[in-house]
Amino acid sequence: MSTLKVNQHLVTPENMITLINICPFHALEENEGKLEINSGCKMCKICVNKGPKGVMELVEEAQVKTVDKSLWKGIAVYVDHVDGDIHPVTMELLGKARELADKVGFPVYALFLGHEIKDKADELLHYGADKVFVYDHKELKDFRIEPYTAAFEKFIDEVKPSSILVGATTIGRSLAPRVAARFRTGLTADCTVLDIKENTDLVQIRPAFGGNIMAQIKTPNTRPQLATVRYKVMNAMARSEEARGEVILCTIDEKKLASRIEVLEVREKALEVSISDAETIIAVGRGVKSEKDMEMVRELAHLLNAQIAGTRPLVESGWLDAKRQVGLSGRTVKPKLMITLGISGSVQFAAGMNGSEYIFAVNNDENASIFNVAHYGIVGDLYEVLPELIAKVKIAKGVA
Repeated sequence: MSTLKVNQHLVTPENMITLINICPFHALEENEGKLEINSGCKMCKICVNKGPKGVMELVEEAQVKTVDKSLWKGIAVYVDHVDGDIHPVTMELLGKARELADKVGFPVYALFLGHEIKDKADELLHYGADKVFVYDHKELKDFRIEPYTAAFEKFIDEVKPSSILVGATTIGRSLAPRVAARFRTGLTADCTVLDIKENTDLVQIRPAFGGNIMAQIKTPNTRPQLATVRYKVMNAMARSEEARGEVILCTIDEKKLASRIEVLEVREKALEVSISDAETIIAVGRGVKSEKDMEMVRELAHLLNAQIAGTRPLVESGWLDAKRQVGLSGRTVKPKLMITLGISGSVQFAAGMNGSEYIFAVNNDENASIFNVAHYGIVGDLYEVLPELIAKVKIAKGVA
């Protein structure tokens, strides 16, 4: 990288005018008697090569420090769990890690932090992990950021994984940034696509600028590379009958697990039905004109034993709980059947549901984006289609 510098002590009224006129992009301007470079500069270097000698100078920046990538090997997955009950996003990430690792000949590691969890570690060997590193300490019983980061740091220092995948859960979203900052490395949140290059650079793709572009992000000059991924974005491997790999019990100086946080009590939340786990979802959008019309949607959902979800405008209108929003700013879902009613299909919404097994869309606009991701579609008024659909489902189910 290089930058342009103005040597102000060499600037005169005459050569200032010359430089301002010589720039084809109008990137040089006078400001309170000084020559300044504005945002229009394209680094064409005409001012350096053809302008008054010495006034404009091209300064080469220090070379970016690189990392010896050969020292960093393996794809690691952080095991997200509560009291040893492993979150299914971990199995999904192990499946993706296995896929990436096979491309470059890397092993797959799982990092399991907690207390009285040793007996649960073997299960991870059925889902693609070659080695499970277990830190089993009473100080790690409840999630506290300082001891968990310390154990994570020790694992990275000793094992040196090239890439680390973390579930975008409440704990994962807290832990991953702290670890990335500790190693002064990059972290890409909420990735929807992951790939790896031959040189082991992790290609991390996620929607950006409100979903208007898909950004491809790489961390070529630092290791490890970190990425978080939401639940239901990746696919878990089928559980193998045989456990392949080994469980490694690790230790850490208990002084490093000290924390200023004391957990006084843990209260279990009431079990909620999550749309992320639903097999059938009916999603509604702005095509539904009034809240009372949601009654038809509820009737169809009852007949199909489906969960109701929606787009952001309906949540903001108060018609649906925020936990039922699908999309970039809501939940990611992967049901067997997704029925969309009156949804245009913006990139933000589609990113949260395009992994559904079957997508059935109803919209009165034949050019609606939802039809680009739908497997089946009806172009029509949902107020005509929905009653007919309910009637046919009732007939099929023998409901009066």
